[in-house]
Amino acid sequence: MATVFSLKGRGLKLDTAADVEPLINGIDPSKLEEIHLEGNTIGVDASQALAAFISQATNIKIANFADIFTGRLISEIPQALSALCDALVDKTSLVEIDLSDNAFGGRSVDPIVPLLTKNRVFQILKLNNNGLGPAGGSVIAGALLESAQLSKAAGTPSNLRTVICGRNRLENGSAGVWAQAFGAHGGLKEVRMPQNGIRMEGIIELAKGLAKNPTLESIDFQDNAFTVGEDLAGIKAWSEALSSWPELHTLNLSDCIISTEGEVPSLLTALVGGSNPKLKKLQLQNNNLETESFKLLAGVIGTTLKNIQRLELQWNEVEEDDEHIETLGDSLKQRGGKLIATEEDEEEDEQEEGEEETAEEEIKKEAPVVAEAIKEENKEPSVKEEDTSTDDLIAKLSEVKI
Repeated sequence: MATVFSLKGRGLKLDTAADVEPLINGIDPSKLEEIHLEGNTIGVDASQALAAFISQATNIKIANFADIFTGRLISEIPQALSALCDALVDKTSLVEIDLSDNAFGGRSVDPIVPLLTKNRVFQILKLNNNGLGPAGGSVIAGALLESAQLSKAAGTPSNLRTVICGRNRLENGSAGVWAQAFGAHGGLKEVRMPQNGIRMEGIIELAKGLAKNPTLESIDFQDNAFTVGEDLAGIKAWSEALSSWPELHTLNLSDCIISTEGEVPSLLTALVGGSNPKLKKLQLQNNNLETESFKLLAGVIGTTLKNIQRLELQWNEVEEDDEHIETLGDSLKQRGGKLIATEEDEEEDEQEEGEEETAEEEIKKEAPVVAEAIKEENKEPSVKEEDTSTDDLIAKLSEVKI
C-alpha cells in the first residue's frame, strides 16, 4: 500500500469538509508516512477535516504544509493552522515539518508554538519565506528554545538537526533568541537563514550560538551583513567560530560583506589555515574579494582546501586572466570539481543543471500525484494479476491431451 498521500501542486481550493472527503475517501491514514498538501489553498473547515484525517496518521514522518493559504484572509489562517499543527503534536514518528511559503507574518505564528514545544521528536523544521519579521521570528525561536529546555529537564537530548528559516526579515530583533535556541539544542547539522536582513550585531550573537553545535555540516547565511562600515567585528566572531565546526562541508556566505575595502578577510585566513578540513562547497560571491584573496585560496587549494569540490567567487573583483583564478579552476577541474568565477561560468552551470534533470523530476513538477502513483506501481508490482495469469496457464495445460 502507498505510504504517501499527496495533493502537491494541484491548485485545489478546499473550503469545506465536503471538498476534502473525496480526496481522502478509502485511504487508511494509519498506513501513511508522508502527507503533502503544498500548492493548494485550504480554508478553516477543510483544514479541520484534514486535521481529523492527519490525527489518525500514527506513522507520519513528513508533514509538508507549504504554500497552503494563498488567497486566504489573515483571520482564517490562525484557525486553519492551529487545526493542522495540533494534529501533529502527539506524533512520535514525525521527522520533518515544512510550513514554508505561507504568509504568516508575526500575527499568525502562535498556533505553531504548541507543536514546536510539545513534539520534541521531529528533526527538520522548514519555515522559509513566511514574512515572520523580528516579532514572529522571536516567537518561533522562543518555542525552539523552550523545546530544548524541556528536553534537557527530561534528561533527553534534542532531536533537532535542521533549521531552514530564510527570507523572513528576522533582522537583529530576533537574532538573540535564535542564538540562544541554537546554543540550547547543541546538535544541529544544518542551519539555513539567508536573506533575513540580519546585521553585524545579530551576526555576532548567532556565531556564538552556532559555535555550540560541533556537529554542524551545512551553514547558509547568504545576504546578511557581517560588517558595518569598517567595523569587522562580525567577521572576527565568525572567524573564531569556524574551528567549532569540524564536520562542516558546506558554507554559503555570499553577499555578506565579508570584505569592506578589498582586504583579505580574517575569515578567509581561518579557512585556508585548515579550520574546516572537510569543507566541500564554499560560496563567497559578491564579497568585495580581490586578487590577494584569490592568491591565498590558490596557494592552498591542494592542501588545506583539498576537499573543496565547488567554489563560487562570481561578482567579486575578478580581473581578466587572473592567474590565481586560473590555478583554482584547473585544480578543481582535475579533481572533478567546479569553479564559478564569472557570469559566464554561472550561466553555463545553470544550463548544465537544467540538462541533468531527470524525466521523473519533470513529471513530479507537473503532476506529483501521477508521479507518486507511477513510483508506487514500479515499487510494488501487482502480484494478484501475475497469480491470475499463472492459474490460467495451469488450467489450460491441464486440458491438453497427450
